[in-house]
Amino acid sequence: MSAYGTFTRSTGDYQLGAILPSTIWCTNVSSSNNTPDRPYITIHHVTLTNALPAPGLISHLASVFGAVVEEGRTYPQEDVITVDSFEKYFFAEDVFIAVQAMGTINSEKDASVTSLTLDEARNGREWETCVVGFYYVKPNYPGRSSHVSHSFAYVVQKSSLTDVHGLPVFGVLYPSHTLHLLWERLGFTKAGRIPQAGRLKRLDGKGEEYVDAWVIYKSFVEEDDAKAQDQQVN
Repeated sequence: MSAYGTFTRSTGDYQLGAILPSTIWCTNVSSSNNTPDRPYITIHHVTLTNALPAPGLISHLASVFGAVVEEGRTYPQEDVITVDSFEKYFFAEDVFIAVQAMGTINSEKDASVTSLTLDEARNGREWETCVVGFYYVKPNYPGRSSHVSHSFAYVVQKSSLTDVHGLPVFGVLYPSHTLHLLWERLGFTKAGRIPQAGRLKRLDGKGEEYVDAWVIYKSFVEEDDAKAQDQQVN
């Protein structure tokens, strides 16, 4: 729960409860036969309502998130994560799950919409072998600032993917969080630095230490306006 309590976000043009279409994202791994084909992932928008019927999905995501919290190096929470507490926290709003696709696809289809469902993308595989990343997006503040969102993103370390795409977030990153390199590559800005914002476990396992944290930020409003102008010109 937020420090402001439970609140309703600003929906804008988005219809509350609607599920966004799944999308295709090609990686930058070249195919072995020198064609435009690339390995790819599909990203699927899920909520608690449509995640519960998927056997083992939430428990798998909860175990991954729990391991991150237990590591004590990248996330502020330190309580033991149960499936119930994970559902209440992580699935409070919108969750996006990235699934490693089977085979390759022409890179020209990058960022295109697909009718493939999460279960179809899974294709009978265990969640542990096909989920390569997941994140939530939810408001950071109530009411008049509910358009400012924050996110937790997890990327599987052992994967053939070398390029992952994310959504706009406003949040805090510790220097130990390797995802800050990803956010910077995607154009996020370090808006400020908070001294000693995190009490993290030391990398050598010998106790804890206080570290600074970066506040990162990116606005998609200008990009949306630029896209609209390009469409008008073309």
